[in-house]
Amino acid sequence: MTDKRIILTTTGSKEEARKIANALVERKLAACVNIIPKVESIYRWEGNIETAEEWLLIVKTNANAFTRVRDAIKELHSYDLPECVSISVEEGSEEYLQWIADQVQ
Repeated sequence: MTDKRIILTTTGSKEEARKIANALVERKLAACVNIIPKVESIYRWEGNIETAEEWLLIVKTNANAFTRVRDAIKELHSYDLPECVSISVEEGSEEYLQWIADQVQ
């Protein structure tokens, strides 16, 4: 197991996805953020089933930065309840994991 994490969040627009991704990398909270456009999300919100077109952000970071990433997403996001889930990275190439470590402070 490593201390690296993948954090997932979604946004309602490409502009918002880019804003959040840029802020996370500029603040050295993430080494990289992938933006996957136009995913379809189906979810229950306030008792209703909703469908939305969203942009998925895949954030590469480490465990120590999770709280700061979560707080930045809350600060920058337009949703009342933005998604922010962390997935542990069990293994990876040593060089790539070291690169993440070098980028995140």
